[in-house]
Amino acid sequence: MLLVTVWRMAPTGGSTLHLTACWQGRRSGWSYPWLMPAATATTAPAARAAKVEESRTSRVRRARRISRKLAETYPAARCELDFSSPFQLLIATVLSAQTTDKRVNKVTPALFSRYPGAAELAAAQREDVEQIIAPTGFFRVKTDSIMRLSATLVERFDGVVPDHLEDLVTLPGVGRKTANVVLGNAFGVPGITVDTHFGRLVRRFGWTSETDPVKVEHEVGALFPKAEWTQLSHQLIWHGRRRCHARNPACGACPLARLCPAFGEGPTNPIDAAKLVRTEGRA
Repeated sequence: MLLVTVWRMAPTGGSTLHLTACWQGRRSGWSYPWLMPAATATTAPAARAAKVEESRTSRVRRARRISRKLAETYPAARCELDFSSPFQLLIATVLSAQTTDKRVNKVTPALFSRYPGAAELAAAQREDVEQIIAPTGFFRVKTDSIMRLSATLVERFDGVVPDHLEDLVTLPGVGRKTANVVLGNAFGVPGITVDTHFGRLVRRFGWTSETDPVKVEHEVGALFPKAEWTQLSHQLIWHGRRRCHARNPACGACPLARLCPAFGEGPTNPIDAAKLVRTEGRA
C-alpha cells in the first residue's frame, strides 16, 4: 500500500489541511480516508498540552507563574468593599450577595453612620434598615440577616467580631467565603475566598476540577504558601471581573494566555479581545 500526503490551505484561508491518499492496488484504486485540520499556530502551549496529565510539581510551578503574572498585572488588587472595621466589612460582605461591591459601597456610609456597631444595628427599626439597603436588592432578606447577625454578635461575643474561622461560621448567614474575607482583610489572617470568579478561574487554569467551594479552597491552598492566600484571592477575583469573564473571556488580551489551558474559550484576536477588557471590574 502506498501513502501520499498533499498539504494545502483550507478554503477559508485558515488552518492548513493535509490530505492523505492511499493506493490500495488496481482493484481498489485510490482512497482518501482522512481529512483533518492541523493545529493552529495561535494555540497556547498550555492549551496544546491540556490533554497531557500534569504532574503535581509542574502544576505548582505553573500556578505560581500565573500568580506572579497576576501580581504584575494587578498590583493594586484589594478587597473592593469599603470598610473601616471588622464589623463594617462583615456586614458589607453579607450585603454584597447578588449585587455589586459598588452598589454596597453606596449604601454602607449611611448605614454605618446611623448604626455604627452591632448593638445599634440589632436594636434598629426594620423599616429604617430596609430603606437604607434597598438598592442592594433582596433587602428584606438582607435586613433580617444583618440584624440577626448583629444580635448574635451582641449576645455571644459582646458585640465584637471574632477573629477565628470556627467562631465566624457559627454566625447567622456567615459561611467560609464571608469568614475568609473578614479574616484576610480585617484581621490579616490568610484565607482563600472562593467566590464565583475564583472558582471559575482555578478550574480554567487546571488547578482543580472540584466544584465544591471547600474542596476548591483546600486544593488551591495546597499550591501556594499560606501567606499568599489572601492576595491570591484578590488577584483572581480582579482578573475574573476584568478579563476572564464567564461567558466571553478576553483570551487575546490576557497576560496569562501562554500559561492557560483554557486559552481559546473567548476571542483570541487581540483587537476583538481588547474590547472585552474592563478597566474597572464589575464587582
